[in-house]
Amino acid sequence: MALSVVILAAGQGTRMKSDTPKVLHEISGKPMLFHTIDAAQAVSDDITVVLYHQAERIQQEIEAAYEGIHFHTQDALRFPGTGGAMRGVKTLHTRTLILNGDMPLLTESSLRLLAEGDADINMSIIVPDRPYAYGRVVIENDKVQKIIEEKDCTPEQKQIRHLNAGVYCVSQRVLEEYIPKLNNDNAQSEYYLTDIIQMAVADSRKVHPVIVQEEDFQGVNSKLDLANAERFMQNRIKETLMMQGVTMRLPETIYIDSRASFEGECLLENGVTILGESRLIHAHIKAHSVIESSYIQDSDVGPMGRIRPDTVLKNSHVGNFVEVKKSTLTGVKAGHLSYIGDSQIDEGSNIGAGVITCNYDGKKKYQTIIGKNVFVGSDTQLVAPVTIEDDVMIAAGSTINKNIQKGALAISRAPLKTVQNFFYKFFGKEG
Repeated sequence: MALSVVILAAGQGTRMKSDTPKVLHEISGKPMLFHTIDAAQAVSDDITVVLYHQAERIQQEIEAAYEGIHFHTQDALRFPGTGGAMRGVKTLHTRTLILNGDMPLLTESSLRLLAEGDADINMSIIVPDRPYAYGRVVIENDKVQKIIEEKDCTPEQKQIRHLNAGVYCVSQRVLEEYIPKLNNDNAQSEYYLTDIIQMAVADSRKVHPVIVQEEDFQGVNSKLDLANAERFMQNRIKETLMMQGVTMRLPETIYIDSRASFEGECLLENGVTILGESRLIHAHIKAHSVIESSYIQDSDVGPMGRIRPDTVLKNSHVGNFVEVKKSTLTGVKAGHLSYIGDSQIDEGSNIGAGVITCNYDGKKKYQTIIGKNVFVGSDTQLVAPVTIEDDVMIAAGSTINKNIQKGALAISRAPLKTVQNFFYKFFGKEG
């Protein structure tokens, strides 16, 4: 099916009450506009994004993430509104899907459904249990007859359950004929895309209603809408992953970024957060742990563990209240209460409780290299840059600021001093 896609993303989004363009507000790790682009790319090789408000910023964000996207800047001063946004847009194919950049829940299947058939216009229709502030759509003999804005509805017309979802598949000849004919003779002095429906009906062209899922076509206009869309997106992500074999304990308490991927037998306990382009393979993430843009294979984390970006864990155990950042651990045990940053630790090594890699001097970050079968005792500070070779033991409470050679024992402690009977002297009591 040869199909072009135009995504309208020119609006100011004032109801978001934010300096960030509405379409760049994130849902499950990506700007909402990116979710729309992803769905569009599944059905089309010709995608145009229409911009106006903060156009340069939005275009830069898109170009950093995608290739082959076309851009059109709306002449919003002369031609405001959704109809004005389509003026001058050039598309490649004979049919064009017109989408909204603030509809992040659109799916490939919903777009393919909307593009089926050969009607001059396919119009998306939702049928909610209770009609609300959308235009009512009058349908007769499986054809759209007209759209009535809610403010213009009679009490009887307000009972119509067919509502305009705001997405269309339009033939090229209809766009070429009707877009130039749009006018702004209305209360808002804007050019409305919906007016092409009335023109097409008047000219006896076929306007076909396509009943779509309300969830897929939800728009985001406020932070409340954003939160609701996030909830729907999270449910989709987790349901898909569970059907693919990921085990989740209390999935409603878990957050998973849309960019994360899972392979093999993975278990996520309650309260887990998976962020960024994390990749988990045969991993067990225990309760209330956070994983950020990391690779975890044949390993377990937590509970209450934090794995920060650019970390690689293989065949390792990272326990409660352990934070790992930009480090590679292979066959390592770090059971509790430690910070491991900018480090490489090899198989068979054990990191005791309270161990800290001191990787930052206030200006630069430095690496800690730990070899195989190294035992690092509790409450040890490893002052980077430092290398600990294979088969080393580091005594608890040590501060290591020099390289340690293979097979050595490293101890760094102040001498223990004992004052006999001090307690009794201090408190004036007899022993």
